[in-house]
Amino acid sequence: MAGLKQELGLAQGIGLLSTSLLGTGVFAVPALASLAAGEDSLWAWPVLIALVFPVAIVFAVLGRHFPSAGGVAHFVGMAFGPRLERVTGWLFLSVIPVGLPAALHIAAGFGQGMFGWQGWQLLMAELATLGFIWLVGTRSAGSSANLQMLIAGLIVALIAAIWWKGGLSLATVSFPAPASISFSGMTGALAVMFWCFVGLEAFAHLASEFKHPERDFPRALMIGLILAGSVYWACTAAVLHFDLWREQGAAASLPIIVVDLFGKEAQWVACIIGYLACFASLNIYIQSFARLVWSQAQYKPQSPLARLSSRQIPMNALNAVLACCVICTLGIYAFSINLDTLIIYANGIFILIYLLCMIAGCRLLTGRYKALAWLGSILCLLLLAIPGWKSLYAIAMLAGLWMLLPKRSLVTQ
Repeated sequence: MAGLKQELGLAQGIGLLSTSLLGTGVFAVPALASLAAGEDSLWAWPVLIALVFPVAIVFAVLGRHFPSAGGVAHFVGMAFGPRLERVTGWLFLSVIPVGLPAALHIAAGFGQGMFGWQGWQLLMAELATLGFIWLVGTRSAGSSANLQMLIAGLIVALIAAIWWKGGLSLATVSFPAPASISFSGMTGALAVMFWCFVGLEAFAHLASEFKHPERDFPRALMIGLILAGSVYWACTAAVLHFDLWREQGAAASLPIIVVDLFGKEAQWVACIIGYLACFASLNIYIQSFARLVWSQAQYKPQSPLARLSSRQIPMNALNAVLACCVICTLGIYAFSINLDTLIIYANGIFILIYLLCMIAGCRLLTGRYKALAWLGSILCLLLLAIPGWKSLYAIAMLAGLWMLLPKRSLVTQ
């Protein structure tokens, strides 16, 4: 789709993707991986990056050759037609009622750590976060990317400070011998850790806003992936070194390390950076949802959702997405819905979207990239089996959308 302002550079793209992948996981997942596999988790991160690489490369190549605000839905449409494109788009949007409120609750939870907020106070913090995202969204994509570059820098600086103050170095990290690695522990850790690399599909919606998408989009994706994986590995090494993962809650481990090393006052720093990490992940998803809505609205150019603001921003689409987020957040608060279950359902949808992208890659790509798309498809099928029967939610959603959404003809822009 044409129309969005092309202003993103390589560094901005790296900041956007790395913060999208880090998000809430940087505080919780290293401790969860340690609980699952102990020191074996230090090997699990490079293994996981190697497994995710085929999927990431397919995303990078598709984004380089077919940059679009439609993201995965656009790739699927090119491969299989407009009907499945629309279904894929709505499948991605179906994450809003199950995934966004849970992420908002986690972000607001850092306010609980700083101020002891409860109940309606946390709800107000969640709504304020949505307001902050709207404010950032009224600016250009470049301004949003600059903010996320700053947040990425703060996360890296926090982990570097922990290593420096804690006397950590590569020489002090205790790697288990490969022969002693527990297969069951490793697979358990990988199942937990994969969710850290959900974010590629959101990043794909920004491909058309790069100044040089054919050059910088794939570079930003791969470098951002490696950077995020390195930060997760460094966090895991710190958690294992200080041996807090056995007694403390997963999300509490990193802030407690900060307090132990730098004093009680440093808790504010950890909570602020934790909140900003959550905010960055939420921001890129909501901006991506808005771009998807705008791209799909191009089929009806008279629709208000198909319009851009004077700054070439899909403001009407952004307002619609944020309104849905507010309604879902209020509904979940009113009915006290279990957020853990919602997160599992959202993860199933993300994996299914990855799978659709890989299958589209099998159709659109050639040579070694086609082979990587097939490999990525097999990996996604295996991952879809991990949640068990809870994956049926995503499959039922896909089938329901296919049956209920009416057909439409492709409009030439």
